[in-house]
Amino acid sequence: MSDEARRAVVTALIGLAGSPDYRDRADAGRSLASFAEVPEAGKALLDLMLDGGNTFVTRVTATALLRRQDAVGLAVVASALAAADPNHADWIHTAVLDVFMVFAGDRDAALRECQALARGADEQVRRGGPRLIDMLEKINPILYPVQDDHA
Repeated sequence: MSDEARRAVVTALIGLAGSPDYRDRADAGRSLASFAEVPEAGKALLDLMLDGGNTFVTRVTATALLRRQDAVGLAVVASALAAADPNHADWIHTAVLDVFMVFAGDRDAALRECQALARGADEQVRRGGPRLIDMLEKINPILYPVQDDHA
């Protein structure tokens, strides 16, 4: 997809993010997460994660960003945590559990990425990064990699 087409999609989703209907905002958050690297998407994603009308929007947007399992998604979540009130932080924490509770390898990779982000240049990510790291460190995943004792 061309940059122009991606920006057009992001523009349309930002419009949907301003809807009075929480379901539209949740759909926008879920979809915008796929375009999180597009600069225009960043503010809308932060606003959706801190949605004042319905924390369902917070949860689905955070879950979609975390499922990217990359620096871009983790940075947006850390940024939101820097400004989140306790209620929104709880729903972001629920999303962290939803995404990283099963596989230890996924949790460990996210933890390493967050530790690097917490040392980065973005002040808001540096402030929220420790909260996200704390959430990840407290997870005891269900599945760990098989260790080969015969090696």
